[in-house]
Amino acid sequence: MELYRITHTRWSDTLIASGRAARWNSNNVFVIYSSFTRSLACLENIVHYSGIDLSASFSIVIIDVQDDASMKELKLSSLPAGWYKSDPDTYNRCRNFGDEWVMKNESLLLKVPSAIIKDEFNCLINTMHPDFNRIKRKAAEPFFFDPRIKAK
Repeated sequence: MELYRITHTRWSDTLIASGRAARWNSNNVFVIYSSFTRSLACLENIVHYSGIDLSASFSIVIIDVQDDASMKELKLSSLPAGWYKSDPDTYNRCRNFGDEWVMKNESLLLKVPSAIIKDEFNCLINTMHPDFNRIKRKAAEPFFFDPRIKAK
Protein backbone atom coordinates (compact mmCIF):
# COMPACT_ATOMS: atom_id res chain seq x y z
CA MET A 1 0.00 0.00 0.00
CA GLU A 2 1.14 3.54 -0.61
CA LEU A 3 0.54 6.55 1.58
CA TYR A 4 1.22 10.18 0.69
CA ARG A 5 2.64 13.10 2.64
CA ILE A 6 3.31 16.61 1.34
CA THR A 7 6.11 18.43 3.10
CA HIS A 8 8.67 21.15 2.52
CA THR A 9 11.32 19.67 0.27
CA ARG A 10 14.05 20.11 2.91
CA TRP A 11 12.23 17.45 5.03
CA SER A 12 11.36 15.06 2.20
CA ASP A 13 14.43 12.83 2.43
CA THR A 14 13.40 11.21 5.70
CA LEU A 15 10.35 10.00 7.59
CA ILE A 16 10.28 11.90 10.85
CA ALA A 17 7.53 13.29 13.04
CA SER A 18 7.69 16.81 14.42
CA GLY A 19 6.03 15.98 17.72
CA ARG A 20 3.89 19.11 17.44
CA ALA A 21 0.27 18.86 18.50
CA ALA A 22 -2.36 18.38 15.80
CA ARG A 23 -5.89 16.95 15.71
CA TRP A 24 -4.90 13.40 16.68
CA ASN A 25 -1.80 13.93 18.86
CA SER A 26 -0.55 16.12 21.68
CA ASN A 27 2.84 17.84 21.85
CA ASN A 28 5.73 15.38 22.07
CA VAL A 29 3.65 12.47 20.75
CA PHE A 30 5.48 11.51 17.56
CA VAL A 31 3.24 10.42 14.71
CA ILE A 32 3.54 10.97 10.98
CA TYR A 33 0.41 12.20 9.25
CA SER A 34 -0.26 10.84 5.78
CA SER A 35 -3.18 10.32 3.43
CA PHE A 36 -4.43 7.47 1.30
CA THR A 37 -4.58 9.76 -1.77
CA ARG A 38 -2.46 12.57 -3.17
CA SER A 39 -5.48 14.84 -3.47
CA LEU A 40 -6.42 14.51 0.19
CA ALA A 41 -2.80 15.15 1.20
CA CYS A 42 -2.98 18.34 -0.87
CA LEU A 43 -6.26 19.50 0.68
CA GLU A 44 -5.07 18.77 4.20
CA ASN A 45 -2.04 21.00 3.64
CA ILE A 46 -4.13 23.82 2.21
CA VAL A 47 -6.60 23.73 5.10
CA HIS A 48 -4.09 23.39 7.91
CA TYR A 49 -1.40 25.68 6.58
CA SER A 50 -3.48 28.52 5.22
CA GLY A 51 -0.82 31.09 6.10
CA ILE A 52 2.09 29.42 4.31
CA ASP A 53 3.50 30.42 0.97
CA LEU A 54 2.33 27.71 -1.40
CA SER A 55 4.96 28.74 -3.95
CA ALA A 56 7.69 27.46 -1.62
CA SER A 57 9.52 24.23 -2.46
CA PHE A 58 7.32 21.24 -1.59
CA SER A 59 7.61 17.54 -2.26
CA ILE A 60 5.16 14.69 -2.08
CA VAL A 61 6.66 11.76 -0.25
CA ILE A 62 5.43 8.35 -1.31
CA ILE A 63 5.49 5.99 1.65
CA ASP A 64 5.58 2.25 1.06
CA VAL A 65 3.77 0.18 3.69
CA GLN A 66 3.72 -3.59 3.61
CA ASP A 67 0.22 -4.95 3.05
CA ASP A 68 0.30 -6.96 6.27
CA ALA A 69 1.12 -3.92 8.45
CA SER A 70 -1.08 -3.68 11.54
CA MET A 71 -3.77 -1.03 11.23
CA LYS A 72 -6.50 0.12 13.58
CA GLU A 73 -9.42 2.15 12.26
CA LEU A 74 -10.94 4.93 14.32
CA LYS A 75 -14.67 4.58 13.70
CA LEU A 76 -16.88 7.65 13.44
CA SER A 77 -19.26 6.08 15.94
CA SER A 78 -16.55 6.21 18.63
CA LEU A 79 -15.88 9.93 18.19
CA PRO A 80 -17.61 12.73 20.09
CA ALA A 81 -20.23 14.86 18.36
CA GLY A 82 -18.63 17.65 16.34
CA TRP A 83 -15.22 15.92 16.30
CA TYR A 84 -14.45 17.53 12.91
CA LYS A 85 -14.61 21.11 14.19
CA SER A 86 -11.45 23.20 14.39
CA ASP A 87 -11.51 24.63 17.88
CA PRO A 88 -9.15 23.97 20.81
CA ASP A 89 -11.69 22.00 22.87
CA THR A 90 -12.48 19.63 20.00
CA TYR A 91 -8.79 19.16 19.20
CA ASN A 92 -8.09 18.28 22.83
CA ARG A 93 -10.84 15.62 22.82
CA CYS A 94 -9.56 14.11 19.56
CA ARG A 95 -5.97 14.08 20.78
CA ASN A 96 -6.94 11.63 23.49
CA PHE A 97 -7.68 8.99 20.84
CA GLY A 98 -4.33 9.32 19.10
CA ASP A 99 -2.31 9.69 22.28
CA GLU A 100 -3.87 6.56 23.76
CA TRP A 101 -3.26 4.64 20.52
CA VAL A 102 0.45 5.58 20.59
CA MET A 103 0.78 4.86 24.30
CA LYS A 104 -0.78 1.39 23.93
CA ASN A 105 1.29 0.70 20.79
CA GLU A 106 -1.79 -1.06 19.39
CA SER A 107 -0.79 -0.93 15.74
CA LEU A 108 1.66 0.63 13.33
CA LEU A 109 -1.08 2.58 11.53
CA LEU A 110 -4.22 4.39 12.62
CA LYS A 111 -6.83 5.06 9.94
CA VAL A 112 -8.65 8.27 10.91
CA PRO A 113 -11.52 10.07 9.20
CA SER A 114 -10.73 13.26 7.36
CA ALA A 115 -12.30 16.29 9.02
CA ILE A 116 -12.51 18.09 5.69
CA ILE A 117 -13.73 15.43 3.23
CA LYS A 118 -16.54 13.15 4.36
CA ASP A 119 -15.90 9.43 3.78
CA GLU A 120 -12.17 9.90 3.13
CA PHE A 121 -9.35 8.95 5.45
CA ASN A 122 -5.92 9.93 6.63
CA CYS A 123 -3.42 7.56 8.17
CA LEU A 124 -1.23 8.15 11.21
CA ILE A 125 2.05 6.27 11.45
CA ASN A 126 3.27 5.41 14.94
CA THR A 127 7.00 6.15 14.90
CA MET A 128 7.41 4.35 18.25
CA HIS A 129 5.91 1.06 17.05
CA PRO A 130 8.36 -1.89 16.74
CA ASP A 131 7.39 -2.31 13.06
CA PHE A 132 8.15 1.32 12.15
CA ASN A 133 11.32 0.12 10.39
CA ARG A 134 9.02 -1.68 7.90
CA ILE A 135 7.81 1.71 6.64
CA LYS A 136 9.91 2.91 3.71
CA ARG A 137 10.21 6.20 1.93
CA LYS A 138 9.70 5.00 -1.63
CA ALA A 139 10.23 8.31 -3.38
CA ALA A 140 9.89 12.05 -3.10
CA GLU A 141 8.71 14.05 -6.07
CA PRO A 142 8.40 17.81 -6.51
CA PHE A 143 4.89 18.98 -5.68
CA PHE A 144 3.39 22.22 -6.93
CA PHE A 145 0.18 23.69 -5.57
CA ASP A 146 -1.87 25.11 -8.43
CA PRO A 147 -1.87 28.90 -7.88
CA ARG A 148 -5.65 29.00 -8.48
CA ILE A 149 -6.21 27.06 -5.24
CA LYS A 150 -5.72 30.16 -3.11
CA ALA A 151 -6.64 32.81 -5.67
CA LYS A 152 -8.42 35.80 -4.15
